[in-house]
Amino acid sequence: MTLGLYIHVPFCGRKCAYCDFYSVSWTRQRAEDYAAAVLRNIRHYSDRAQTVDTVYFGGGTPSLLTTAQLESIINEINGSFALDRAAEITIEANPCTLTPQKLLELRSIGVNRLSVGVQSMRDEELRVLGRVHTAERAEQAVLDAAAAGFGNISCDLMIALPDQTAESLRYSIERMTALPVQHISAYILKTEEGTPFDCEEIKGRLPDEETTAELYLEMVRLLEERGFAQYEVSNFAKEGFESRHNCRYWKCLDYLGIGPAAHSCYKGKRFAVERDIDGFIAAPFQQVSITDEAPCGFEEFAMLRLRLREGLSLCDVGEHRADIMKKLPPLVKDGYAQTDGERVWLTAKGFLMSNSVIEYLIF
Repeated sequence: MTLGLYIHVPFCGRKCAYCDFYSVSWTRQRAEDYAAAVLRNIRHYSDRAQTVDTVYFGGGTPSLLTTAQLESIINEINGSFALDRAAEITIEANPCTLTPQKLLELRSIGVNRLSVGVQSMRDEELRVLGRVHTAERAEQAVLDAAAAGFGNISCDLMIALPDQTAESLRYSIERMTALPVQHISAYILKTEEGTPFDCEEIKGRLPDEETTAELYLEMVRLLEERGFAQYEVSNFAKEGFESRHNCRYWKCLDYLGIGPAAHSCYKGKRFAVERDIDGFIAAPFQQVSITDEAPCGFEEFAMLRLRLREGLSLCDVGEHRADIMKKLPPLVKDGYAQTDGERVWLTAKGFLMSNSVIEYLIF
């Protein structure tokens, strides 16, 4: 079995108003101390018999790390594990951190997949979200990445934004898909508790449930029309460019997370690191809390598989097969799911209601 490594880089130049991911302000010294702690932890988990075939630098804004810091982490992974020569190595990046020189440097150290936090191609929507880049800056970052040799570029897109209309969403999708990108991660905005967006002024400007559903289904239609097939609830790709690392999560394959707030499913357990960068830096190796002693049982396995367009193989559900087949007819009739007798998968309409559809089907 292969392994995926996730490195959580908790630095942001400025925290976005909607975000509840763990992040802290960047300083040069804190970044140096953090990078040293990551190296210690990679060595702590070292296993040369284990082949790593995906590495994902997430955040936060991983592109705030220097090329030298990122290179040292990749080199340590290569020394502590068997890093596959064809490994997918992804870094998330804010457009403002991507210069032509930085992009060339990232390519030179082995990064071969870029995930750019674009969110919208309309400046007024970017301002509402608290993003520091403009649509033009995001566009230029993607063009520079392609010029630097990146042939696997993903962009983030957010929908159901304050005051967003079908026309403004269509504009963003048309402009984004005209760029040399191969993958789009598209998320419905949620107002997370404790964030600046968790207020009546913002909530009053968000689309209602019916409008949000219409925006989602229109997004799916427009992206697929432009060659981006939906392969997961929130992810779309041209053929062959599905995120190999993220697919590990949905297929219950092992991944090891390093860094404050990182999660893992590794050697038969799920565990998480505390959201505390100072504690992470100070500890000889990261302190984790077990969140699941026996992950990937039937319910979790089926739930994650049904997030994927390829769906759930009925050969994998054992004694639950008859119950699932009994519950399927109304879901198929109402356009939420499909089956060929061997697999069950959700439609775009089913993905929109995935939590309730999956709960009905497998619990």
